[in-house]
Amino acid sequence: MEFTVEQIATMLEGEVKGDGSKKINMLAKIQDAGEGQISFLSNPKYEQFIYETQASAVIVKKDFSAKREIKPSLILVDDPYTSFTRLLEEYHKFISYQKSGIEEPSFIGENATVGSDVYRGAFSYIGNNVTIGDNVKVYPHAYIGDNVTIGDNSIIHPSVKLYADTKVGANCVIHSGVVVGSDGFGFAPQQDGTYKTIPQLGNVIIGDNVDIGSNTVIDCATFHGDSTKINNGVKLDNLIQVAHNVEIGSNTVIAAQTGISGSTEIGSNCVIGGQVGIAGHLKIASKTSIAAQSGIGKDTAEKDVMFGSPAFDHKDYIRSYIVFRKLPDLSRRLKQLEEKVLDLPSFQEKS
Repeated sequence: MEFTVEQIATMLEGEVKGDGSKKINMLAKIQDAGEGQISFLSNPKYEQFIYETQASAVIVKKDFSAKREIKPSLILVDDPYTSFTRLLEEYHKFISYQKSGIEEPSFIGENATVGSDVYRGAFSYIGNNVTIGDNVKVYPHAYIGDNVTIGDNSIIHPSVKLYADTKVGANCVIHSGVVVGSDGFGFAPQQDGTYKTIPQLGNVIIGDNVDIGSNTVIDCATFHGDSTKINNGVKLDNLIQVAHNVEIGSNTVIAAQTGISGSTEIGSNCVIGGQVGIAGHLKIASKTSIAAQSGIGKDTAEKDVMFGSPAFDHKDYIRSYIVFRKLPDLSRRLKQLEEKVLDLPSFQEKS
């Protein structure tokens, strides 16, 4: 991949200051970038590097004013960080979508429909009645079960497992080791102390523009006709457990090692930190923020910010934590107070 500074500026709707004909073939950090590479300057504390960098171009804010001479050409934009992120996305698309064709051995079942420019990696398995859209990439060792649907431009990385009846939207990225549609945790206790398995007959529906990190597991719904739902724009980190009949609202982001118990509904535009545990059958309102390692055992209201385990409102948490930190000192002062009270003459006379 090679573009001129001018071409990149056009894509980012920016303005070139310097030589727009320079060739760019790589992205890099400003302190490490060299000839032919492009970087960005967003945080003022890194400004020193723009005078030292060997990058051919740097993306900067429109009002940036150099304090001394600089080597790279500049691309002036409203938000350098967002613009560089967009450039990373375009680069990722380029390298992700360049594969096409069919590698052997691979398998495709009966009545499967496959769109144009699809890549099927070696040892991939596609079941019966599967529908795959245009420009989909199915990497080696991926398993696509019967009746699965995958929308245009989605990427199924190596060793992903999509159980039967799973529906994946357009422009999704599902990373290596993800399992979608496995059985929910359904076991009925018996009188003799054993557990009887409850068949899980539903499916999983994943919307458009969803990213799912490596080794995340999303269980199918319990009953036929019901679905575990991951709505448009959701971003799931690695190692997340989403239980049966959960619904995650659009544009919610969830960090690694979070576990969501069955039948919980999470609203849209929520931000959930790592290692959060959410109990079952709860309603997490839209725009809720949950700090890392919090334990959620009750419903939340819109725009709640939750801390702690069990979690409660962050303002109450901060006030409580201030007291908690003072407990050793308070204990010492209480002991001193007790000693003084016990030493009072009036107290001794009554004794």
